[in-house]
Amino acid sequence: MHRPPDLRLRFTRAERWVHRTTATLLLTCLATAACLYLPPLAELVGRRRLVVTVHVWCGLALPVPLLLGLAFRAVRADVSRLSRFHPVDRAWLRATWARAVHRPAGKFNAGQKLYAQWTLGAMLVIIGTGLLMWLTHLAPADWRTGATFVHDWLAAAIAVVTAGHIRMALRDPEARRGMRTGLVDRDWAEREHPQWPDPEPGQGSPAGAASPAGARE
Repeated sequence: MHRPPDLRLRFTRAERWVHRTTATLLLTCLATAACLYLPPLAELVGRRRLVVTVHVWCGLALPVPLLLGLAFRAVRADVSRLSRFHPVDRAWLRATWARAVHRPAGKFNAGQKLYAQWTLGAMLVIIGTGLLMWLTHLAPADWRTGATFVHDWLAAAIAVVTAGHIRMALRDPEARRGMRTGLVDRDWAEREHPQWPDPEPGQGSPAGAASPAGARE
């Protein structure tokens, strides 16, 4: 399908599927956790056993979309980008701290990389502690007590960070458009992610333009 020259592909269908499915599972986990821990919601929803079942299975399924998505080259490429820091990312952090208008960034800025890495780590810990709570024969009682403490407080932290992520998304309609349709305005891409190499030179970015040192993407 022909793409208008003022638009640029940011996310493939596979990448958008991974994001949407993971977001749905995570939000379901947070909603069911709220129903389990907040008495007013628990009384309103009822059916605690069903809520627990949905919570457990959505939690166990959290890594599945990413694991399936790794079959696609675009997903693997973005995972590689998100897992590595370059000098341009440190420059972005310094510019953000200084409240500078112009902040260097590749396809993903340093804040997005930190969020992705934190989310993956938190996901693994929350699943591990959840398994200790659910399968009581796996560990002694003191381990399960510690797992419950970590699970509950980490869930609260995930809720806060997720709310911040949603708030940031609501403030950037073009970023939401990229995740919704896969396409973004080329001017937006050049302004917000100037070190993101353009695979289609001659359509908004100078052909063969060199990226600053350390801005490998």
